[in-house]
Amino acid sequence: MAMTWTTNDIPDLSGRLAIITGATGGLGLETALVLAGKGAEVVLAARNPAKGAEAERLIRSRHPDAAVRFDLLDLASLASVRAFAERHLATGRPIDILIDNAGVMALPTRQTTVDGFEMQFGTNYLSHFALVGRLLPLLTAAHSNRGGARVIQLSSVAHRSGHIRLDDLNYQTHYRPWPVYQQSKLAMLMFAQELQRRSDANGWGLISVAAHPGFARTDLIANGHAGKPGLFARGARLLEAVLSHSAADGALPILMAATLPDPTPGGYYGPTGFQEMKGPPGVAAIKRQAKDADVARGLWAESERLTGVTYG
Repeated sequence: MAMTWTTNDIPDLSGRLAIITGATGGLGLETALVLAGKGAEVVLAARNPAKGAEAERLIRSRHPDAAVRFDLLDLASLASVRAFAERHLATGRPIDILIDNAGVMALPTRQTTVDGFEMQFGTNYLSHFALVGRLLPLLTAAHSNRGGARVIQLSSVAHRSGHIRLDDLNYQTHYRPWPVYQQSKLAMLMFAQELQRRSDANGWGLISVAAHPGFARTDLIANGHAGKPGLFARGARLLEAVLSHSAADGALPILMAATLPDPTPGGYYGPTGFQEMKGPPGVAAIKRQAKDADVARGLWAESERLTGVTYG
């Protein structure tokens, strides 16, 4: 794959519907800006209507003819996920691109969603698992002449040190911010691969891929552990100055995964510079534990049990 891929390589997306979670800021907003500029109809799926209105205004200021709208989605609530999906199912409109981008990182103390899930695992992974499952009829209905719906899961370089704790996915004991975040991002990468395997087995026609932004400068760090005073925060800021790139550059692997005409099914895309922290977008490395199909099946079964969403 050429290492010179840019947004200029994205084809015209007119007539396609793209849904992006967490699209009112950071990577999600940068991704939405580009997709809307390429003609896609873009749904900004997020929890803050005021930020949604602001994001809509920004996108239209750059692309006056953009078809963009906010739709309420709180990933800390399975009821909100269900309501969001039901609104879209009622329209019957096929979904061409679904980007599961939203997330929280390294919360210093254990918090829970309204459903009682640990916040990082519940928000970053479980609600996205439920969202894809509930929207599956619209994803499988994507027009065959477009190559099937594209479903993108946001992972992270943090998956490299991740471990799926099947006996305590919600870290009810021994909570630590980074291992919990690493598990959530490993789960997203495994989800992308398992979804592809199940799509192939069941004839869903999906193209399931994962992407990561490297070390992108977004609010995610400020809102998590690095936003707190102390040695960790100072270290993170130092690393950020040396190793990071902009949110717009961090969005490039996501856009590549979403729009490449021939992505690798179950593949993974990210920056190609030092340690995949920044650099041109391309194929990213999948660590060994992310390829464990037995663990992926166990994670899938637990995810269906916890969310109450089955894929049929």
